Amino acid sequence: MAERLEPALAPLPGGGVHLVPYLMAGSPSFEESIAVGRAYAEAGAAAIEVGVPFTDPLADGPVIQKAGQQALTAGMTVRRSIEVAGAIAEAGAPTVLMTYLNPVLSYGVEAFARDASAAGVAGLIFPDLPVDEAEPFLGPFRTEGLDTVFLAAPTSTDARIAEIGRLSRGFVYCVSVTGVTGARRGLSDDVFALLDRIRARTALPVAVGFGISEPAHVVRLRGHVNAAVVGSALVRQVLDGQDPVPLLRSLIEAGA
Repeated sequence: MAERLEPALAPLPGGGVHLVPYLMAGSPSFEESIAVGRAYAEAGAAAIEVGVPFTDPLADGPVIQKAGQQALTAGMTVRRSIEVAGAIAEAGAPTVLMTYLNPVLSYGVEAFARDASAAGVAGLIFPDLPVDEAEPFLGPFRTEGLDTVFLAAPTSTDARIAEIGRLSRGFVYCVSVTGVTGARRGLSDDVFALLDRIRARTALPVAVGFGISEPAHVVRLRGHVNAAVVGSALVRQVLDGQDPVPLLRSLIEAGA
C-alpha cells in the first residue's frame, strides 16, 4: 500500500510547500488519466488527489465539472476511478480519492473502503460530508486503514475546526475561499487568518486548495502551510490537450 498522507506532507526545510496536484479519473480517458498521474508522481508531487466523476459536483467549478462530464461520457465508474488511483499510487506518491458521498453509498461503504484500500489508495476526501455527520461512516475507513480528510472553510467556527482536526487523518484541507473550485488571480489575505485558526487546533499537516493556480500563489504560502492543492489550472491544460507537467514543475519549484 502507498505511503500514508501525513508523512508525505511532513514539514519541508525553510517553510517549503509540498504540491498536491488534482486530476479527474477518466479525463481525457482511463489510460491517459493514469499516465498524467504517474507523470505527476515522477515530477515530484508529494501526493495526488484523484477525483471521482459525479453528475452533481456541488464543490466544483466549470473546469472540473467539464472534466467530470468528459469522464462520465467515456464510461468512467467508481470502480474504475479506484483503479486509476491505485495505478497512480504504484508510481510512488500516495493517492487520495476525492468523491461525493452518493456514489459511495451506491457502491456500498464497506465495499468502497475495502476496494480502495486493496488498490493502494491512501485516503479519502468527501467535500459534501459534514464533519458532524461523518462518524457513522468512519468505521469501515478506519478498519481498512484509509485516511479521512475533512475540509475547513472560511465560514467554519473554531469549534467546528477543532472537530475537523479531531476526525481528520492524513491532513486537514483548508478551503481558501467561500465558493467552488477554480483558478483565481490572487490569494485573499483572509486565508492566512484561517490557516492560523486551523493550526491552533490540529497538529496534522494542513493543505490549502481552491484557487491555487500560479507559482506566485505558492510562494505566498511558504511558511504558512504544508501543501498546496492545485486542480483547475492543471485540469484545464489536460482538457486543452496540453502537457500539464511543466506547470506542475514550476509550482513545485516555487514551493521548494
